[in-house]
Amino acid sequence: MATVNRSIEVDVPVSVAYNQWTQFESFPEFMDGVEAVEQIDDTALHFTTNISGIKNEFNAQILDQVPDALISWASTDGPRNSGEVRFEPLDDNRTGVNVKSSGNRRH
Repeated sequence: MATVNRSIEVDVPVSVAYNQWTQFESFPEFMDGVEAVEQIDDTALHFTTNISGIKNEFNAQILDQVPDALISWASTDGPRNSGEVRFEPLDDNRTGVNVKSSGNRRH
């Protein structure tokens, strides 16, 4: 199982960074390999991905969501993956975004 840990600092308040991440259907605009995301309800999402020519579709469940602090998820079918995004206010207009995810690609 591959694990990815990434951190970035962005020049926006924590609420702006968090709100962008909760616009799940906009993921294809800034995430390589994500072709589409459909939000089914408050906690269920359907992903279509194409990574290195390997197309997958899967459902994911939001496990925990704390405004301006945390979003965690796990797939419920298809390729197994899970992770979390943590948001840390660095000052009034700067936020640390920390992503940790793990998963298997299905070929």
